[in-house]
Amino acid sequence: MSLDTVAKAQANPDAVQPFAELGLKPDEYASIKEILGRRPTSSELAMYSVMWSEHCSYKSSKVHLKQFGEKAVKSDALLVGIGENAGVVDVGQGYAVTFKIESHNHPSYIEPYQGAATGVGGIVRDILTMGARPIAIMDPLRFGPADAPDTRRVLPGVISGVGGYGNCLGLPNIGGEVVFDQTYLGNPLVNALCVGVMKHSDIKLAKAAGAGNLVVLYGAKTGGDGIGGVSVLASETFESKGPAKRPAVQVGDPFVEKVLIECSLEIFAEDLVVGIQDLGGAGLSCATSELASGGSGGMKVQLEKVPLRDPSLSPEEILMSESQERMCAIVEPSKIDRFLEICKKWDVTSTVIGEVTDGTKLEITFNGELIVDVPPRTVAHDGPVYNRPLAQPAYIDEVAKEVINPPLPTTASEIKDTILKVAATPNLADKSWVTDQYDRYVQGNTIQSQPDDSGMVRIDEKTHLGVAVATDANANWSYLNPYEGAKLALAEAARNIATAGAKPLAVTNCLNFGSPEDPGVMWQFAETVRGLADGCLEMGLPITGGNVSFYNQTGTVAILPTPVIGVLGVIDDVRTRTPMSFKDAGLELYLLGATDDNMSGSEWAYIHGLRGGIAPIADLAREMRLIDLLVAGNKSELFTAAHDLSQGGLAISLIEMVLRHNVGATISIENPGISLLSETPGRVVVAVKSTKVSELESLATKHSIPLAKLGTTGGVALVINDSVIPLTELSAAHTETFKKLFG
Repeated sequence: MSLDTVAKAQANPDAVQPFAELGLKPDEYASIKEILGRRPTSSELAMYSVMWSEHCSYKSSKVHLKQFGEKAVKSDALLVGIGENAGVVDVGQGYAVTFKIESHNHPSYIEPYQGAATGVGGIVRDILTMGARPIAIMDPLRFGPADAPDTRRVLPGVISGVGGYGNCLGLPNIGGEVVFDQTYLGNPLVNALCVGVMKHSDIKLAKAAGAGNLVVLYGAKTGGDGIGGVSVLASETFESKGPAKRPAVQVGDPFVEKVLIECSLEIFAEDLVVGIQDLGGAGLSCATSELASGGSGGMKVQLEKVPLRDPSLSPEEILMSESQERMCAIVEPSKIDRFLEICKKWDVTSTVIGEVTDGTKLEITFNGELIVDVPPRTVAHDGPVYNRPLAQPAYIDEVAKEVINPPLPTTASEIKDTILKVAATPNLADKSWVTDQYDRYVQGNTIQSQPDDSGMVRIDEKTHLGVAVATDANANWSYLNPYEGAKLALAEAARNIATAGAKPLAVTNCLNFGSPEDPGVMWQFAETVRGLADGCLEMGLPITGGNVSFYNQTGTVAILPTPVIGVLGVIDDVRTRTPMSFKDAGLELYLLGATDDNMSGSEWAYIHGLRGGIAPIADLAREMRLIDLLVAGNKSELFTAAHDLSQGGLAISLIEMVLRHNVGATISIENPGISLLSETPGRVVVAVKSTKVSELESLATKHSIPLAKLGTTGGVALVINDSVIPLTELSAAHTETFKKLFG
């Protein structure tokens, strides 16, 4: 096949090009021709198609995401904000922490193991490119019904992929979620978060500055896997019938990535790069255009110098390939020998493929022929922006009229049956079958992980400075009210940090939705962004970055709106953290926060086939007072244990607390059905010594947080009023579900 050069494009302006097959709309193709003043070459068309995809360009979400800038919190802790590979915050003692969450949803449906594995690999490289050592990962997951045949195909592969890749990298998996719902049946959500740490002086940015500096590609060789990959796959809806565009999913090699990490960190330590970018979605198309537009604007690349695993790849395929474990660095000529020497030491392939120029174009040649000649910003940043139609879906008003009144237990036997049912339901059951496949303690700095409210890692072994991270989303509430749903997820993630004694510091997010071409979905998205921006502004938490995943839809069935919110917090000394549960008898159990009777969006309602009513309204001022109380109580060593109430309400919190160390509790509550099963936000169960009850009461009064006595710890059963549930029976119900479902 003859090369489609720039000269040929000028000489043959009317050549028919497959822009529609590459996902471009007619007006988008016309815009490219207007930008270039001619038709694009086939290589240019390939680059624009992947970079202007929904996944890479955010063309449907940009108009809404700008609120994160307009309502931005002024935070002294924020060192690098939205726009780079990941945000960076100051956590004290000269340390900076970077964290981000991204999606790999569609590839994980097609090929569960590799889709999930390369999702982990991609987010780890985003953290690495900031100059940080990755120290932990998390994986919030959503699947179809737990007993659905396709869930049994997808879930084990996803778990194996997350665990296999993360374990081989030597990164502890410190948290996540596994949630089931019918709407995720054809569109599982595989979100991956990574945390990294560095000194302030080590921060790296994605920019190609300095004419004459060299463009170096290093890491794995480029293959045919993932051509079009996530950039195309995550930018369209799966059809319920008939074929869909399903390009090859990337294939990961965690051992190559582990060596790449160590090689990169040594390169960073010797200050050998001007700019750095990983090759993720859109591959070389993304890395070259983003580096060039982030720097002085000009770059020349010789594409034939790219090391290939498959020598038959065309230039277009080389530019579109999303092969894993690759990085692109900008290196001064005086430092190139040392750079290549370090790569050789680690047995990492490294090749100079071009140089930065003082021009304004990204020029790519192949065997001496000019095949790309574009202004890089038009590829990387100035793609189409759509203000898509949005309209409140009809279901919103319909479900608001529903009275959600599931049957509630009153007698002792009903309470016992309810507790055992809650313990065993897939969304609330013990997830050890999942988490036992992950290495949670590698590196030796994990302080807490699943099933705790948050994950926590130590970042300084002398001072014991640490960070805690939590991810949360309640899609049931977001379905009923996307604005409040986003605020409630933010509040829950922040509360989960605070129960351990860490102070919330910054926010990342992964916004998972159906098709943006559906006005109802766009309304859900717009309301979610508005809610998150308003919530972060009120709570004083900066948004450091995130990800949008659209087209999570099969035919006309969209997923529930699922904004996964990640919050990072700091704790001065991890040795003082408040545990989730208690080991001793004779402790006093109290409930912080008030309970109401709204069952809308609750797990108990979902178990009974009810999804309607009115979502709770987030009271963020109260949430902030509760957080202050929890952090203050931790500092004064008030709490023996603290556990957040969220999905499953008080019932699942008590189940998890008594089973953690096999120490029972005796609880006395009025209106047991509502008290156990309501999911009223802003509540925490705390355990304190009897000598510290007065201190707890005064702290609750100071922060205006309601306080109610629940009972005491001890015994071999969970006793609720007159209902006695032996811990052996409770444990069997809680731990058998996943084994029965998945093996």
